[in-house]
Amino acid sequence: MKRIGMLTSGGDCQALNAAMRGVVKTLLNSGEQIEIIGFLDGYRGLIYSKYRMLSGSDFSGILTVGGTILGTSRTPFKTIKDPDEDGLNKVEAMKSNYHKLGLDCLVVLGGNGTHKTANLLSKEGLNVVTLPKTIDNDLWGTDMTFGFQSAVDIATDCIDKIHTTASSHGRIFIVEVMGHKVGWLTLNAGLAGGADIILIPEIPYDLNKIIDAVNLRMKRGSHFTIIAVAEGAISVEDSKLSKKERLKKMEKSKFPSVSYELADQISQATGQEVRVTVPGHTQRGGSPCPYDRVFATRLGAEAGNLILKGEYGFMVGYKSREIVKVSLEDVAGKLKALDPEAGIIKEAKMVGVSFGD
Repeated sequence: MKRIGMLTSGGDCQALNAAMRGVVKTLLNSGEQIEIIGFLDGYRGLIYSKYRMLSGSDFSGILTVGGTILGTSRTPFKTIKDPDEDGLNKVEAMKSNYHKLGLDCLVVLGGNGTHKTANLLSKEGLNVVTLPKTIDNDLWGTDMTFGFQSAVDIATDCIDKIHTTASSHGRIFIVEVMGHKVGWLTLNAGLAGGADIILIPEIPYDLNKIIDAVNLRMKRGSHFTIIAVAEGAISVEDSKLSKKERLKKMEKSKFPSVSYELADQISQATGQEVRVTVPGHTQRGGSPCPYDRVFATRLGAEAGNLILKGEYGFMVGYKSREIVKVSLEDVAGKLKALDPEAGIIKEAKMVGVSFGD
């Protein structure tokens, strides 16, 4: 008999349920007797012993269901070692609940912060296996994370729909795509949706270059422009500021985000009407796309296989089109950013996409 704890942590996304289903089905199909304990609302459930016993039937029919049947929450790693408001040592509480429940393994699904905590628990002696979840695709050690392709599909659909209204009214449209630190989602959705300008955190933009790109389109007879902007896009000037200075500047800004500031600047410089569309959390929602259903199932299956073999301290990742195991120590604390010299960016520039640089 194996007792498996499972939790989903951080922002939700598509295919969390599909990945958990893959783990459980693999364990059940092995003939191994198992008990599944689902911790509610992420690490909070493990800290405060909030959980429910699950059976195989709980994982039936959830392949296509978005969100997470366990609930989730953000438990920042930077405060994980700080006592809570009642003085509780959160790390010791997680270890204690793990042992009290007699768990053989803890399966954790999450992104960067989640993996930092998972690695900490692994170093504290818990048996941990993780799965890479984030629509940002910024997790080190894997070429792909589940949730990413579904989010690309949603953001692309938004850009597709903006095209018709932009062309009808002859406007400049900015579509703000999720991604505070990296531009994987914005880049892929922008390319798929035929955006004319793509602004990502890894390539600081020059406003004058953006204006030049808009004016060039006008000269060539294109009376509208589509700009895909990552939440974390940053100007060349702001990129030279310290993080503290940038935060202070944002606090004083009259604009809710970089997209609205850009809209104002572009409108003043070109005299054209500029509108902003923010798909926001729709990018995290809804049913996972077929790719993510297959991908998450594969990752979950391999996680189940690692548990059966007693191999712990690993994230199940994806490298060169193969499912692989990656040491948690190699994953935790590392961000997978886009290389400004990457082939996909060079190819985008070949077809005329401007990155404002």
